[in-house]
Amino acid sequence: MMTLRQFSSQPESIPTAVSWYLADLGKAQGRQELFIKQSPQRLKVLREHALIESTVSSNRIEGVIIDQARVGTIVFGKPRLKDRNEEEVWGYRKALKWIHEKNVKIPISEETLQELHRLSRGEIWDAGKYKEKDGDIIEKFPNGREKVRFKTVAASKTSPAMCELIELWNRCLLEKWAHPLLAMAAFNLDFLCIHPFRDGNGRVSRLLLSLQSYHLGIEVGRYISLERLIEQNKERYYETLEMSSRKWHKEKHDPWPYIGHILYILKTAYKEFEERLVRVKSPRGEKSEIVMRAFDHAPETFRIADIQKECPGVSTDMIRKIMKKLRAEKRAECLGRGRDSQWRKTLKWKIGTT
Repeated sequence: MMTLRQFSSQPESIPTAVSWYLADLGKAQGRQELFIKQSPQRLKVLREHALIESTVSSNRIEGVIIDQARVGTIVFGKPRLKDRNEEEVWGYRKALKWIHEKNVKIPISEETLQELHRLSRGEIWDAGKYKEKDGDIIEKFPNGREKVRFKTVAASKTSPAMCELIELWNRCLLEKWAHPLLAMAAFNLDFLCIHPFRDGNGRVSRLLLSLQSYHLGIEVGRYISLERLIEQNKERYYETLEMSSRKWHKEKHDPWPYIGHILYILKTAYKEFEERLVRVKSPRGEKSEIVMRAFDHAPETFRIADIQKECPGVSTDMIRKIMKKLRAEKRAECLGRGRDSQWRKTLKWKIGTT
């Protein structure tokens, strides 16, 4: 909570690089809806791919690895799990599925964090429970030497610290001390420094990143694996975490290296999202499906222009062609002549959709 305390008590001077990331993410978020409306079938391909990558990468960062041949079965099936690693991978997949399906309906609360931990830890004996003993983050060297890299919040103070962190998050969003994306990255840093669970904190932090992104209208994690990008930049991720956690307990730490890295991950995800969407082949009939979905959701009386607004990337000629087909099938009728004439859905359409 020390980072959000900093944000609440003093105006922050934002590093130039972080400001650029915020500007780029604002533009990418503005294009997000356009891309989502344009390519529903191609998005399905990206969703399935991202679910696999996220599940595997987040666990692999923690040294949890399963047989590659079993990945598809565990992520998309109802497998008989063979060992502890498969239990944890399957649990993480359940947590991600919950986030993707419910997202903004899931509150940021202690109960939510504990549930994410319970799921991602494969229901081990202390899954969903805060740590009962103090536990520092230990760095181990190849020669066997160890050193304390970071002293986490004491077990006896964990619950109060988590309560304060969540309260500060809600107040920051309400009172606008900082940009919401900065608050999200700050929350992530504070969570990792508190280290509320005996084990599995890294996985919960990545699930939280996806969940809080949804709350802020950032949906790219549904289509591009944030966990994979973190794994690919793992050295820099841990380096910035170590830099930003120094003097955290005294509230004299520098949060910007870690915050900047989290924003970099989101920016990279959006860039990859747009690039992949272009590369994925458009399935046959996709544009017709887009028009039909717009027709289904249109009011009873509408104009061609209303349909066109909901179908970016689809030509007016194609929309008119589909409307003529609907008229021939007596599912719609034209009430006039000319480009601005109104259309009306017929009784046959209503019966077919009930």
